[in-house]
Amino acid sequence: MTESDDIAEIRRAVQALCTEFPGDYWREKDRERAYPGEFVDALTKAGFLAALIPEEFGGSGLKLDAAAVIMEEIQASGCNGASAHAQMYIMNTLLRYGSAEQKAQYLPGIANGELRLQAFGVSEPTSGTDTLSLRTVAVRDGDSYVVNGQKIWTSRAEHSDLMLLLARTTPREQVAKKTEGLSIFLVDMRAAVGNGLTIKPIRTMMNHSTTEVFFDDLRIPASSLIGEEGKGFRYILSGMNAERILIAAECVGDAKWFIQKAADYARERSVFARPIGQNQGVQFPIARCYAQMRAAELMVHHAAAVYDAGGNPGEEANMAKLLASEASWAAADMCVQTHGGFGFAEEYDVERKFREARLYTVAPISTNLILSYLAEHVLGLPRSY
Repeated sequence: MTESDDIAEIRRAVQALCTEFPGDYWREKDRERAYPGEFVDALTKAGFLAALIPEEFGGSGLKLDAAAVIMEEIQASGCNGASAHAQMYIMNTLLRYGSAEQKAQYLPGIANGELRLQAFGVSEPTSGTDTLSLRTVAVRDGDSYVVNGQKIWTSRAEHSDLMLLLARTTPREQVAKKTEGLSIFLVDMRAAVGNGLTIKPIRTMMNHSTTEVFFDDLRIPASSLIGEEGKGFRYILSGMNAERILIAAECVGDAKWFIQKAADYARERSVFARPIGQNQGVQFPIARCYAQMRAAELMVHHAAAVYDAGGNPGEEANMAKLLASEASWAAADMCVQTHGGFGFAEEYDVERKFREARLYTVAPISTNLILSYLAEHVLGLPRSY
């Protein structure tokens, strides 16, 4: 795959930044379950998190394919882009559907690091991926909306200034189509916490800074509404495609890290007076994972190209996420197996990355739901749920 000089330079720049955050930095954050604020600040200062923001607002004005390269290289360098990746894909909704006033108010601050847009309030305990069944409501009251409900798996809420929130503004029984009646809001959490917004951390198997969020008569200005009331579900669909492409790029980066780590170890580790990488039982799994990763990588860049061309990459984005998440998980398992007992030792970073990689066959959308989408919307098979 031939890349432009600009993309190659982005790769080198991300790699250089990531060398300042080696394994011991991430191991300490993992042990303490601490947010890697220094890393996020460095990404922001370097302009990487403003990649998709137009130049007129202080960003780089790059396309999604370039953003995907940034996220891939973060993972391939052994770092964890989950601490910051939401800003990339949340940005899509504000850029495409926000008013001129909203863009002027928020984008410059996000670009220069004064504001963090990291939280995405969509999933709920009772609905999960069944977004159309969400129960969080926003009721218009004069110049405000009053929000009540609960969100779960709202990662980085404690470390974000702004939240993109999906809530129901028209009861489901009063809309002609179930996709109607949902609206998107850009919530300023600095004013909301303690005034109707409560954040509760959720401890997970990896350091993911995820939370559940409670809304109790939270009053937000009507100007928080993005686009038209009731059109929110349509607005977030393109953002979900961007999310899946960027997550897929991260998975490709993870797979590259695992493959390189395993290959290096297999060359250096000697047992029975020969490198273990000389054994086909060791080298074949590494080679197979490399082939899987390369195939997924091509799908990711194809999906990004369709997105950047203005198309609807639903099929491509879902396949990219499916193939890349499975490639990264296969590589993670292979890497542990190659290292044997040392794969479980913290100092090698394999076990940490192994835990982190496990997430992406489940989130932000599970493998089974992707297969259901492809079966129904691409192959024309009956809806299975």
